[in-house]
Amino acid sequence: MDHGRLLNIVDVEATCWEGKRPPGAVSEIIEIGLTVVDLDAGERIARHRVLVKPARSTVSSFCTELTGLTQAEVDTGLDFAAACRLLAVEHATGVHPWASWGDYDRNQFTHQCRVTGTAYPFGHRHTNAKAVFTEANGLLKRPGMARALEIAGLPLEGRHHRGEDDAWNIAALVLQLNRRGAWPA
Repeated sequence: MDHGRLLNIVDVEATCWEGKRPPGAVSEIIEIGLTVVDLDAGERIARHRVLVKPARSTVSSFCTELTGLTQAEVDTGLDFAAACRLLAVEHATGVHPWASWGDYDRNQFTHQCRVTGTAYPFGHRHTNAKAVFTEANGLLKRPGMARALEIAGLPLEGRHHRGEDDAWNIAALVLQLNRRGAWPA
């Protein structure tokens, strides 16, 4: 089946704390949301969620309040290296271009891959959807995803700060930009 131009939209959630990070703890990816869009068809064609078990930190109560993710839930996840392999093998993340809202997700993957010695699962064709949205809408400041949805007149579907739902919502923004001719070829 030919799907045209596929794009992976990725959003991660990572361990976080209110205020200062506890001694010895590091921010680690605990959820990877991935929505596949077909730019030619103008639709979201797949939605995925990968839970990742943190190795050097735990899910704080602040993190649970923000994301809804609990330590017990992420304990059922894959280790980070296995999650990266799954992205590459099952979702062709090294082949298809990808986008995220801002550079946080790309930087988090780059850093965590480097410090854990894990092969980076993505290709080099990354687009900062927040930058494209900001320019396309003539904005002076880059909005957060929820604010961008308001500006675009789109609903926030699901729970904000949940990787799977945020990737789905970012995909709606990307598709709207693509319909307007504002998404880079």
